[in-house]
Amino acid sequence: MRRKDKLIEDKKIITKILTNSKICRIGLFDKNHPYIVPMNYGYSNDSLYFHCAPDGKKIDLIKRNNKVCFEIEHSHEIVKKEVSCNWTTKYLSVIGYGAIEIIYDTDEKKNGLNIIMKHHGKKENIYDDKLVNKVVILKLNISSLTAKQSGDY
Repeated sequence: MRRKDKLIEDKKIITKILTNSKICRIGLFDKNHPYIVPMNYGYSNDSLYFHCAPDGKKIDLIKRNNKVCFEIEHSHEIVKKEVSCNWTTKYLSVIGYGAIEIIYDTDEKKNGLNIIMKHHGKKENIYDDKLVNKVVILKLNISSLTAKQSGDY
């Protein structure tokens, strides 16, 4: 990171960003072009969990290459000033890397769904196995990340 003064090293703050944010953008490889997809998620034990349909571009790309980059931002705000070039943005963010695995086991899928639901405020869940078997759970195992802060929080 070029701006070491913006680097967040406090694990508590990094965990706050990961647990309190709602959208994660995943960067996938699409031959010679990047492909970015925003997804809601759940965070637990250094992994991000996502749900999606069993077919589509995202799944096809993950099956070809499961190495990904991800980005999550929290508490962003545009700070306006009189002089246009003095505008700035306040935010907390995380950028990281990892590998995605596709979860097929029904009990593991339910665990992933529980993590996602808890992340968004629902703690007790009831699942219909037929519906669980129609959804795909993706688990992004984080291998590295950096966190950054711009502005006071």
